[in-house]
Amino acid sequence: MEFSSVLLALACSMFAFAMTTLGSSFVYLIKQPGKKIVTQISLGFAAGIMLSAAFWGLIIPAFEKADELSLNAQLHVTLGIVVGIAFLILLDKSLPHLHILAKTPEGPHITLSKKILILSAITIHNIPEGMAIGISAVAVSSFTDPAYASAVMLSVGIGIQNIPEGCAVSVPFFAEGTTKNRSFLLGMFSGIVEPIAAIAVAIFAAGNTELLPFMLAFAAGAMLYVVIEELIPEAHLAGHSDIGTISVLSGFTLMMILDTAFG
Repeated sequence: MEFSSVLLALACSMFAFAMTTLGSSFVYLIKQPGKKIVTQISLGFAAGIMLSAAFWGLIIPAFEKADELSLNAQLHVTLGIVVGIAFLILLDKSLPHLHILAKTPEGPHITLSKKILILSAITIHNIPEGMAIGISAVAVSSFTDPAYASAVMLSVGIGIQNIPEGCAVSVPFFAEGTTKNRSFLLGMFSGIVEPIAAIAVAIFAAGNTELLPFMLAFAAGAMLYVVIEELIPEAHLAGHSDIGTISVLSGFTLMMILDTAFG
């Protein structure tokens, strides 16, 4: 069977999307809208996994790929991280959105429903995750390439963090009075941007392999911005700082174990 990085990106990103759907379905297990602490734990755990994935699954492979291509690793990786952060800042300032536990919308002032604003925030959040999956897939040359396991573990890690993330979208909608079915669908479709971003980036990167170190670092920078600007602060919003911190560290440790043991 001929190896295809684009098909690998499709398979990995669809797995991540399926995990978002699974997490969103947890809304059916809730009899009454719960406290914000459930959402906080979910976001903290997701933050830890993304933070760990950025280092173990993207930044370190970016340095390795740069050395493999005889490129200046420090320059390409640093530039990629900086541009990735700048890209997310631009999206953050350009798109009206509302973080899940926040009360005040961010970005341009446009009158939109709360549901649309929250979905916009999740879209901003999911773009770098999809990019990370797509770029990691292109960094793999064959099924026997050690990078294959790393790319798969990255998608597994992102998929795992998509479970609490899907829950963190559907449950607040239900708490706001949306029906369970509608809350589930909103949570599920909040993750659809990941396969789209993964496939688009994989197609582009497949023809520009010399840019792989930069692009891996770009995705890492974008993910780091999301974690530091959005997820970690939201994991501490209601004052349960210990719970939020433990959730972040738990997610980080789990992803580290996955990547180092199987990657």
